[in-house]
Order: sequence, then structure tokens, then C-alpha cells
Amino acid sequence: MTGNSPLVKRIAIVVGAVVLTAVVSMATTLGVSRSIEGNATAINIAGSLRMGAYELLARSSTRESESAGFIAQLDAYEARMAHPEFTRSIPDTDDHPLSRQYQTMRSLWLESLRPALTAKAGSSNQVAMENLLGLTRQYVAEADQLVSMLEDRTEARIDLLHLIQIVSLVLSIVIISGLFLDLKNRVLRPLRKLVNIADAVRQQDFSRKARFSGSDELSQLGIAFDQMTSELALSYHELKEEARGKTRELERSHAALELLHSASRSLFANHDLCSGAIPMLQDLEQLLGIGPIRLFLHDKHSSEPVEAITTSTKDRPFYCKDHHCNACLVTPEVFDELPSEDNDGRRLLLPIRTPGQLLGTLEVWYPASTGLPETSRRLLETLSDQLATAIFLERQITEEQQLTLAEERAVIARELHDSLAQSLSYLKMQVSRLRRLNIAGEHEEVHHNILEELSNGLNSAYRQLRELLTTFRLKLDTPDLATALAQTAHEFSERLGSEVKLEYRLPPQTLSPNEEIHTLQIVREGLANAVKHSDASEIVVQVLFESPRVQVRILDNGKGLPSSDQPAHHYGLIIMQDRARTLGGKVSVRNRDSGGVEVALSFVPKSRHLITSEPAISQSLQQSVKE
Repeated sequence: MTGNSPLVKRIAIVVGAVVLTAVVSMATTLGVSRSIEGNATAINIAGSLRMGAYELLARSSTRESESAGFIAQLDAYEARMAHPEFTRSIPDTDDHPLSRQYQTMRSLWLESLRPALTAKAGSSNQVAMENLLGLTRQYVAEADQLVSMLEDRTEARIDLLHLIQIVSLVLSIVIISGLFLDLKNRVLRPLRKLVNIADAVRQQDFSRKARFSGSDELSQLGIAFDQMTSELALSYHELKEEARGKTRELERSHAALELLHSASRSLFANHDLCSGAIPMLQDLEQLLGIGPIRLFLHDKHSSEPVEAITTSTKDRPFYCKDHHCNACLVTPEVFDELPSEDNDGRRLLLPIRTPGQLLGTLEVWYPASTGLPETSRRLLETLSDQLATAIFLERQITEEQQLTLAEERAVIARELHDSLAQSLSYLKMQVSRLRRLNIAGEHEEVHHNILEELSNGLNSAYRQLRELLTTFRLKLDTPDLATALAQTAHEFSERLGSEVKLEYRLPPQTLSPNEEIHTLQIVREGLANAVKHSDASEIVVQVLFESPRVQVRILDNGKGLPSSDQPAHHYGLIIMQDRARTLGGKVSVRNRDSGGVEVALSFVPKSRHLITSEPAISQSLQQSVKE
């Protein structure tokens, strides 16, 4: 048996060897047994021939030897010598010792002993009898030799038969022992090892290996088991890692959903994207391993999207209205490690939309090495929907408050026009009537001065009231503040007779609608004062953004202010100061070094895009009218 023979082949060889040994043993046994078949009969016949020779010798000395019966007895003796059972034990070949011995014995009988017995029958000659006895002894000696040879041959065949049986038994034992050893080493032990591997695999232990060598079936099965356990170990490890990843992803998703839930309440409660969205977006970045995130709002009056918030920046953004907040500011080292176009980053753009309206775009950066899982993408899509709802509600609230404010202003304007304006007109008419009266006497000059002062006061109050009515009726129905200021500049250019220059450098959506209205009203008030009182030939309006403040300046080259450098009891200045306080800023009026007056407004835009109340002057006027 070869070590690399297949198992079935080895078993077939062993079985074949056992069968061959059995067949050879049986065949040889059969042959040997057939070769000694009749030897016992032949030995018996040979023995009877010896006894028969002495009987014939004894009868030859009697008178019966001359009878026909003696001849018949000789023939019977000779026939017994030619008996088939006897001759069959004698080999057919002439050179065989047993065949030669038989021929010698037969020749001695035919040529010497029978003729002697026939010739000496009934004779009492002592010499003849001694010769006959000698021949008989010689014949019996040859017969004994033949019997001995037959016995030796039979015993040799029996010994050969024993030897064949022993050899067959030994070979069978050796072959069967070899088979058992081979089965133990190549079948039982490998099977036991494979069973142990299967039990280990059942217990999720993939470290055991068969490490069989060879090409038989069990070796191939062991190799297949090793490959299977290796693949199972790899698959189990991958599945385990995938399950861990899914678990971590689900935990992140759960945390992100909780974060979105709490952030949605903050967004809808504060109505402020910066304070409501940036902390939530930064927490979401840490959970999902993404960032930075930027939000762009789409302005129908701007060709490019306007950046509204960002979660990571080195410099304070231009739109930042609260300079006490550092939520989005990071160190340059942290900023440089974030994914970007120059730093192995991928970008995801998600639309922020409501049905039929695109409000903005959410820009999400994530590392290219890790990618963005599908669950994270769905969470970001949910976030974009929440932001769309928050932005839509914020704009809706702003528009509603604008409408409310416009209606409130219209009511105040109607009440002022119907009450205070008519009362002032009536007083002006009464003063005119008093002037037409001729009051003579020592108090004539005093009366005249009083009427003059009263007339001037009424005219000033009436003019200021008409300006106030114009202010209250003003609506920001132009596309944006820049367009409204351009129209205002054109309007006052016609009043002045020369061009009013406008320098406007504000980023888009820097101001809320409330801040835009108050800024526009302050500019109009400043232009009105410059056109009426400065005698200027050139007026410049500057609206600039000097982070974090908005700077508004109305510059003219007129005669300037009186020596006090501030107009005394100027009602328009009071209104401008009230509006500036509403914006959280201040208004200053001063003479320029190069000549003329500078009206300067400075304020920091508020973080909330909400319409607030009117200046205190409007409330006081409304209350006075109602009283």
C-alpha cells in the first residue's frame, strides 16, 4: 500500500489481498488434497500385496498350488497390483522415484516372483523353496519401499498443506492487522479529528486545523475542512465586525435622532438658525464623523446662494451678528484636518425645500476614506427637512410681523392725519385770523411777537407731522434695501437738483426686514435734513459693513451745524435716535473737518430675524392721539 493512495483504493487493495490469499490458500489446499487423494487406499493395497506375497508363498508349497484356484489367486493378486486406486497414486512420469519403484516392484513380480511361484508350485525342493523365499522377501522389501515412499509422499503433502494453511493464516492476519492499523491511522484518527473540528466549529471556535497531507479522500476532506474553517473564521469575523458596525451605527442613529428631536424644538422655539442649529450640527458631526457642515440660503434677489451658518471656520463669518458667540470658530490645526476639496474630502449637497419652493442647500463634507453610510445620509435628509420647516416658519413669521407692523403704522398714520393734523390745521387758520385783527395799544408788539412765535411753532409742528406721516406710510416694498436706497437717492436727487451718490456694500441678508426698514427711514430723515437745511451741492450716502457693525453715513458739503455742533430741539434727530436705539445702535451728528455735516448710524445686526416694535416715539404719539 502506498501512502498517497486514495482511501477507497487502499481498502480495495487490502480486500483484494485478503481475497487473493484466501483463493490461493483454498486453491493450493484443494490441489494438495487432490494430490494425496487415494494414497491411503494405495498404502493399504501395497500392504495387502506384502501379505498376499507371503500367502502365495505359503500356498505354493501345498498341492493346491497346482490347481486352477492357485492360478486364479495369482491373477487376482496381479489384478490387485493393477488396481486403479493403487495405480492412481503412482505418478505417470517414468523418472519419478515412486513410479520407478512401482515399475521395479511390478517387474520383479512379473519377471521373477510369479514365474517362480508357478514353476515351483507343489515342489518340495528345499533349494527351490529357499530361492522362492528369497524372491518373495526381495519382493516384499520392494513393496515395503513402495509403501514407505507412499507414506513419505503423503506426509510431505500433508505438511505442505499445513504450511500453506499457516502461511495463509499469517498473511491474512498481517493483511487484516495492516488494514486495521491503516484504518486507525488514516481513517479513525482523521475522522475523530474532523469530528472535533466540527464540534469546535459548532462552538464558534475556528482555530483548529486538520493539516492533513496526502491525496486520499480524508486528506482532501481535511483540506476542505481547513479551508472551510478559515473562510468561516473570516466570514464570522466580517459578520461580527459588520454587526458591531451596524450596532454602532444604530447607536449613532439613535443618538442623532434624539439630537434632532431636541434640536427641532430648539429651532422652532428660538426661530434662530445660528443659536439653534450650530450646536446641534456640531454634535451631529461628532456622532457621524463628518464635517464641516454649511448652510446656504437661496435669495431670489441674489444670483449666488448666501452662506447662513457654518460649523467650522478660522475667521468670524461676515454674517455673524453675535460677537460673543464663538461656536463656529476653531483653531487652524483643527480646521486643516477637516475634509475639504484640498484634503481628501467628499461633499454631499442636500436641498432644503418645501413643496414648490427651494429655500437653500445643506453642504456636508465627509472623509473619502470612510464614506457616508446610508443611515447617516437618511439622518441628514431628515435634518434638511427640519431646517426647511424652521426656515419656512421663520420667514412666514417675519412676513406676518411685517404685515402687522405695516397695518399698525397705517392705523397710526390715519389717526395722526384725522386728529392731530386737522387740529394743527385749525390752529394755523385761527392764527391767520388773529393776524388780520388790528390790535392797537401798548401790547401790540408783544401780541405780534407771540403770534409770530405761535405761527412758526405751528408751521414747524405741521411740517414735522407731515414728515412723520410720510415715514409711517413708508413700506419696504422694493426687492431689497439696496434698491430702496437707490430709489430714495434718486428721489432726493430731484429735490436737491444734483445727484445724491450711494455707496452700498452690505453682504446679502445681513439685515433683517426690521433693520432694513429702520435703516431706510434714518437715511431718508438724514437726506431730508440735508436737502432742507444744509444748502449742500453734493450728498453722499454710505452703507458699509465693518464686521461686526453696520456703518451708515450721510455726508454733505453744506454750511454745517451751528457752533453747538448739535441741532437744538430737532424733532427729526429725536426720531432717528429712537430708531437707532431700537436697532441697538446710536446716531451721531457732527460737522465734518472738510465742511458740511456727517450723520452716522452704527449698530450690530441682531441674531434674530424678527420684526420688533416701532420706536418709542411712535408709541407715545399713538397714545397721545388716543387720549
